[in-house]
Amino acid sequence: MAKSASTDRSQSSGLRYEDIIGLAEMVSRLGLEEVEAEIAGDRVRIVAKRAPGRTTVVTGGGSSQAMEIPLPTVQRPSAPEAAPAPAAPPAPSENPNWKKITAPMVGTLYRSSAPGSPPFVQVGDRVQENTVLCIIEAMKLMNEIKAEMNGTVREILVENGSPVEYGQPIFVIEPA
Repeated sequence: MAKSASTDRSQSSGLRYEDIIGLAEMVSRLGLEEVEAEIAGDRVRIVAKRAPGRTTVVTGGGSSQAMEIPLPTVQRPSAPEAAPAPAAPPAPSENPNWKKITAPMVGTLYRSSAPGSPPFVQVGDRVQENTVLCIIEAMKLMNEIKAEMNGTVREILVENGSPVEYGQPIFVIEPA
């Protein structure tokens, strides 16, 4: 039996239909926006459409072709440590005398110096202006965040290991 031209083309190039489908399923399963790959000189770009269960595949090379592939809806596995979503952090008390300490940079906040170590401070702890409240990791650098004033820690607004944004309130301190 003679093979069709399209079968010969898929076997002679590095890019096979199964490769495209596998990449499209990966985009769907992982919830990615876009994946681009090169296989034996053939390029493919897969862009997820907003419609559930559909992925667009654009192949590159000599000519650009697009095709829409329906995919089964894939449930993402929940993370092993996934627990019910924690309640939103409490709003800082509106006591006008209390001061908010804000994140001076974007990064990941850590309340202790190492996993398993006790936190730098707890609610109710007395602090001095040079007391370390937490560490914010930014670009692999550990930055100590200090109290900036003498007082008492009244609220901790961010969970350990959470991302923080520049200017985001992270602690509330009642000045002494």
